[in-house]
Amino acid sequence: MPKIVFMMSVSLDEFFEGPDRDLSWSAVDEELHQHFNDECKALGAFMDGRITHELMAAYWPTADQDPASTPTEAEFAGIWRDKPKFVFSRTLTTAHWNATVLHDIVPEQIAELKAKAVGDLGLGGANLAATFMRHDLIDEFRIYVHPVVIGQGTRLFQVPDLSMNLRLAGTRAFGNGVVQLRYERAS
Repeated sequence: MPKIVFMMSVSLDEFFEGPDRDLSWSAVDEELHQHFNDECKALGAFMDGRITHELMAAYWPTADQDPASTPTEAEFAGIWRDKPKFVFSRTLTTAHWNATVLHDIVPEQIAELKAKAVGDLGLGGANLAATFMRHDLIDEFRIYVHPVVIGQGTRLFQVPDLSMNLRLAGTRAFGNGVVQLRYERAS
């Protein structure tokens, strides 16, 4: 059965974004970007909150038409555009780029999406992930720790009243110093 996989980059001090949603601290080079492309190609769909979807939709739909885009960026633009997307939002009524808007996180509805998926479902967005964690809906965590301390911003895990037991499923080090930590729910 497909899994719900939460994928997110963080600084060493656990921030996924700096002040004012700054992401310039991340160390994404060609090797890491190609890894992201390969991971995303295998997904059945993206599941994002409104903010994450709007950030992605502001750039990726036409990134492959930008002469300054690398081949890896152009490849990701096509992956992002073509994949089905589920956008969780209480304010949006429609979303573009092959997206379906869902207004609430209903565990039974998520179970149906998983059962119908052709490939794992990639979950993005810290706020959305916090709600999925409260409902025990995340099967795997793929956390990319970047070799930088940014000191302030928004912390990745915002669920202080929750504890989870996880099992290390794998690690991978990249040439730029980023380390992927892959955890699954402990049985």
